[in-house]
Order: sequence, then C-alpha cells, then structure tokens
Amino acid sequence: MSGVIVTGPPKAERRDVDALAAFGVATVSEAMGRTGLLGPEIRPIQQGVRMAGTAVTVLSWPGDNLMIHAAVEQCGEGDVLVVTTTSPSTDGMFGELFATALRRRGVRGLIINAGIRDTQELREMDFPAWSRAVSAQGTVKATGGSVNVPVAIDGQVIRPGDVILADDDGVVVVPRERARAAAQASEAREAKEARSRAAFLDGELGLDRYGLRETLKQLGVEYRTYEEYTGERQ
Repeated sequence: MSGVIVTGPPKAERRDVDALAAFGVATVSEAMGRTGLLGPEIRPIQQGVRMAGTAVTVLSWPGDNLMIHAAVEQCGEGDVLVVTTTSPSTDGMFGELFATALRRRGVRGLIINAGIRDTQELREMDFPAWSRAVSAQGTVKATGGSVNVPVAIDGQVIRPGDVILADDDGVVVVPRERARAAAQASEAREAKEARSRAAFLDGELGLDRYGLRETLKQLGVEYRTYEEYTGERQ
C-alpha cells in the first residue's frame, strides 16, 4: 500500500473551534440538522471531558502504526489526531508514548477507529481519547499509508482541518467551512433549550410547550380511563 503525506492543509479558524468547544456533541449535531455524528462504537476512555480541535487525519494498514509516527510531525497546537484503517482493526495502535509526543506538540486529543492501549496512563496524563476498542495487542511499522487525506469513519467523511468535537456522548465532525455557522446555530439552540429548561422547572409539560397534544390527536392516539381500557371496575 503506497500513500501520501499532505503538508499544510487548510484548517478551520481557531476562534470558531474554540466557540464550538463551548457546546456538547449533541447540541452541535442537532444544530447542523442532525448530521456529523460518528457511530456509538467510538467511545471515550475517560469521563467528564470535552475536547475540540482541527483534524489531522491518518489512513493506516490494520495492525500497523507506521503512519501515526509520520502524522506526529504534521500535528501542531490545537489539532486532534484522527486515525482509521483500510479494513476493520481492534489492535492497540496507540498508547502513552504517542500521547507524550503529541502533547509536546499541543495536540488536544485522539479519535481512533481501531484499538488503543495504556488507557490508565492516558487518563493520568489527561490526554483525552475516543476509540473503537481497547486492546493490548501490539502492532508493526511496515506498511505505507496516508496523512492529511479525507477519511471516512461510520459514514462520515473527515477532511484535514475539519473540526472534531468529542465528549461523553460521542464524536461529531464539523466541516471546516461550516464551523462559524455551526457555532452560531449551536448558540441559538442552547439559548432555546435554556428557555425550555426554565419552563420545565416551572412545571410546564413538553406536551404543551411543543404543541404535542395536537400531534397525538392527529396520530389517532386516544386518552382512556383505566376502566374504559380494561373493562374492569375498581
């Protein structure tokens, strides 16, 4: 497998990345029209962490982490390393030594569509990571691949420089040219949710706030007493 290492790709502006970092994955995905989510199998190895940055992408051969070594050189302040393989793999391709090198370069975290190991050490050094598997199985460094090319994970295309946002709920990708609009839409959605939260605290029901009683009626959903429904008398 031959490949290419692309240098200097365009990136989303830092101010837009930092603006998106204020919002949760669910909020951003909903604000973009329920798009951008990676599958639920990509899970965090820690809890209570939210991370946002610009993608440096890696396409590797399964069980081979050579191209991660090549990608470290291309990473800089505010980046997130995004790794996938040419076919499914759960081998532990990434561990504490990689994280040490990336932390030195200002990388904010890792998304890997394969296995990860040294998870305790990664948590202790506060290097956030989301992976498809946790595995102690080691890898080789023998096959070419690519860095900073478009990759696909769970049907989502991730390009170098796109925004990656991750938290306890999962991972979402925001196309770099949509970052500012997505941040503005997320802010508007969060404000709307704040108003709903206040209404619910005041006792209002979602059925009334969202006009769902009429929806139930249109769908033919009926209210019946227990006696009407069962034919039993209490």
